[in-house]
Amino acid sequence: MSHARNYARFSACVALVAASFAIGGTGAQAKTLAKVNGVEITDEDVKIALDDLGPGIPRQLEGKARESYVLDFLIDEQLVVQKAQADKLSESPEFVKKLAYLRDKALMETLLGDVARKAATEASIKATYDEAAKNQKPETEYHAHHILVPTEEEAKAALKRVKGGEDFAKVATELSKDPGAKGGDLGWFTTDRMVPEFGEAAAKLQPGQISDPVKTQFGWHVIKLDEKRPKVFPPLDQVKDQVARYVVQKAQSELVMQLREGAKIERADQPAETQQPAPAPKPAEGKKK
Repeated sequence: MSHARNYARFSACVALVAASFAIGGTGAQAKTLAKVNGVEITDEDVKIALDDLGPGIPRQLEGKARESYVLDFLIDEQLVVQKAQADKLSESPEFVKKLAYLRDKALMETLLGDVARKAATEASIKATYDEAAKNQKPETEYHAHHILVPTEEEAKAALKRVKGGEDFAKVATELSKDPGAKGGDLGWFTTDRMVPEFGEAAAKLQPGQISDPVKTQFGWHVIKLDEKRPKVFPPLDQVKDQVARYVVQKAQSELVMQLREGAKIERADQPAETQQPAPAPKPAEGKKK
């Protein structure tokens, strides 16, 4: 199986890694924020819950209000936990199985978080960025406006108006069926981001030129090229977070693939001949004379 396929399969696993494991703690003594029937809830508990709850916290809550929301959650949680313990639910088979799953998940997250910390160094991020910048193929970016209409006749009528001196953006606002391009403005793009017919037509224009009607799967276009320029690789400070995520995910993926290669995996949902066999033992080394 290729690394790309393995990486895709593993991406969902990577998403489970909590931010708290990637950042690491300060080692400071925990501060008690609340007590529930004598059980303490600390600022460290709140931090872990903040990382875990994530998108579940209302977006409008920020700063202290966000922490207060999480503290209320932990207080309610502790009340329910104490009731469950009183009802001896912790002794049920269902709870034991779920606890084992959560323990394994936490161990996985802890190890992958450790891999993340070690992988996402300034040096590795810079090296990965430099390699990507070096390998970028020369490309041209285009800035264009367009008018999109359903028929060729409508496109010819729009072309006649703009060639007659009417403002292109004004005609696009009146006629174009592309709601995402205000005044027909498409911003900067490379041809590979457009359907082939559109990209080819735009690439043939010089700045200021207007195309004849161009048919694509979306309808008929009239294209005005505003500017073109060589595509510039973005500076590191603009893409550092994306590069860091790539570095971390690559390191985590490679670890799991390495572990798979060294393990015997048997699955009940696959035929025996497709199972991953145990790795062959290494031959014993002879004694040195």
